[in-house]
Amino acid sequence: MDPAVLAQVLRPLANLFPGTDHPQLLVGLGVADDAAVYRLNDQQAIISTTDFFTPVVDDPYDYGAVAAANAMSDVYAMGGEVLFALNVAAFPADMPSEVITQIFKGGADKVAEAGAVVAGGHTIQDKEPKYGLAVTGLVHPDHIFTKGGARPGDVLVLTKPLGSGTISTALKQDKARPEHVAAMIANMKRLNRAAALAGQRVGIRGATDITGFGLLGHASEMTQAAGVRFRFWMKRIPLLPGAEECAAAWLFPGGAHNNKAFYSPLVHFDTRISEEQQMLLWDPQTSGGLLLAVPAQQVAEFTAHCQQLEGNRSPAQSVWQIGEVIEGSGIEVVAE
Repeated sequence: MDPAVLAQVLRPLANLFPGTDHPQLLVGLGVADDAAVYRLNDQQAIISTTDFFTPVVDDPYDYGAVAAANAMSDVYAMGGEVLFALNVAAFPADMPSEVITQIFKGGADKVAEAGAVVAGGHTIQDKEPKYGLAVTGLVHPDHIFTKGGARPGDVLVLTKPLGSGTISTALKQDKARPEHVAAMIANMKRLNRAAALAGQRVGIRGATDITGFGLLGHASEMTQAAGVRFRFWMKRIPLLPGAEECAAAWLFPGGAHNNKAFYSPLVHFDTRISEEQQMLLWDPQTSGGLLLAVPAQQVAEFTAHCQQLEGNRSPAQSVWQIGEVIEGSGIEVVAE
């Protein structure tokens, strides 16, 4: 949904469930975040979230896997572990049953990879396919990641390259190279679990996941919630193979323009950064990475944990230092 429309729709609901009446609701409508969190006791809090969307790739199995990874990412953005998930789906009456099975199989395999289970779900008929998950997770109530947790001196770390919005737009227009699509799908299917676990080990507090509002939209929410300023280094921001090529052809989804229109007053760009580069930072991402504010003295330890948890992959493949948290407000993007 257009961020301007979403903000207008949610505004009347913000004070409907005040914290004074619901003290166990640690994260809800009052302060926007990636998922709801409800305290069960002094050691446990439940995380609840849901996400679903229409197909972003052609293969039904990959579609299911991407949708599941995307839905579970909100739990990881809050610092939690996934317990179980419910399928949420809508399919045309004439869709072949074997196609639906493959969508569900892709989602189920990804949930299993997360160490969780699919426990049921709900389906309806609709003209256009839609699939996702309602996800329940668990976190210690004193160790929740939130958008407001960043502090001056933290290093901004991203766990996935950008570019899925522009490449998927190229795919819809039959202008994407097969190797670029394959890299995009692999990136979207990758879980953010390792970064969440690593963040818990080093005690970070500030995080979000990069999805429909793009890097700068979601980063803007973090700066506003924390009362800080972010400085991004353009040259260090990772991009998917083919993202710059698609951007040069101006193959951006409508959401990128909506994000720019809504959040641009909060962002200042170095004059050396091209318009195409700027748009890549507004580009909506499907199952994007986590953006984490990691205390500078713990970045090396965090990176090592990520490497270990992802099977000793090269840190350059899973963790990128792309900026810093400083005093002030808003966002600046510098060319260096």
